[in-house]
Amino acid sequence: MTWTRPWAATAARLVLGVVLVVAGALKLPDPAAAVRAVRAYRLLSEALVGPIAFGLPVVEIAIGLALLAGVFVRTAAIASAVLMVVFLAAVGSAWARGLQIDCGCFGGGGQVAAGRTAYPGEVARDVGLLLVALALARWPASRLALGGRPDTTYAETEFAHVR
Repeated sequence: MTWTRPWAATAARLVLGVVLVVAGALKLPDPAAAVRAVRAYRLLSEALVGPIAFGLPVVEIAIGLALLAGVFVRTAAIASAVLMVVFLAAVGSAWARGLQIDCGCFGGGGQVAAGRTAYPGEVARDVGLLLVALALARWPASRLALGGRPDTTYAETEFAHVR
């Protein structure tokens, strides 16, 4: 079973990497929408809205590219987990306060009509991605990665007693 772990980590790396790159890339062309999305949460002072709105897509793309390339996988997975926790806290806060907003996770964002929120789906998606990130942080060795080969010592030591 341990021979499948590097392939599972590869799949996790690719899923998480693609989601982050796409999310960041969809925000870059419309910085005004990114500002509206961040502002809609009503969590940050106005002085922080712009830097967060402009910086977040760059951070998402950088982490996603590291995951796709397979470099600094554990660090990128931990950074992804931190992002997911922040996203979950922000969406949960908006939901709890009854705000009617689109999360802006994949561009757009801001106020929406009553009943047009998608909080349960957003929370489920982010919890799933958080679990993937945590698993990848725990078991970062994967195939098709520039950052090194999967660790084989576990399999070698785990089954040493069979010889």
